[in-house]
Amino acid sequence: MDLFDAYRSIAAPSEGLFKDNGSRFIALAYPVETEEQVKAIVAGLRKQYHDARHHCYAYRLGYKGDIFRSSDDGEPSGSAGRPILGQIDSAGLSDVLVVVVRYFGGIKLGIPGLIRAYKTSTADALSQAQVVEKVAGVWFRLHFGYDAMNAVMKVLKEMDLPQRAQAFGTECALETRVRLSALDTFREKLESVAILEEI
Repeated sequence: MDLFDAYRSIAAPSEGLFKDNGSRFIALAYPVETEEQVKAIVAGLRKQYHDARHHCYAYRLGYKGDIFRSSDDGEPSGSAGRPILGQIDSAGLSDVLVVVVRYFGGIKLGIPGLIRAYKTSTADALSQAQVVEKVAGVWFRLHFGYDAMNAVMKVLKEMDLPQRAQAFGTECALETRVRLSALDTFREKLESVAILEEI
């Protein structure tokens, strides 16, 4: 079976730390799925660690990992966000945000020192995280007549698909999530008996 839709992420938030010449780099890794979540977490951490000098971060999203961004938040260009993203990538992860909060210790570390600090603290946070496999998929709302119920349920059971929001009256409806590699099979089996609406 083609598993192009499986990818790795982290199960829960984790934390890492790196200290150098009095500066503290607190790395906080989070599982995220949207840029809205990223913005909310970064804003929350800016409030929580309001006395820190920098809040640098990077994230990668999606099963293809094609949505990503990094921010140096006032550190020299390329010395913070890019090393953080590099660690996410070398761990082979997506749907991950890492924010590194820096408390300045009074001694400048120079660009090589900063790169090392952001890289090491991020690697520490990610090494503490539990890695999980995620499967990319699409939610569908199915509409079908009562007479097609058995046929629909049989396919959902055969394909081991989750169900939610069921409504069984004269017209029946439910929602199910289908992994990307099973979409063609799902459509073939159900298009003749139900109306499939992507949600």
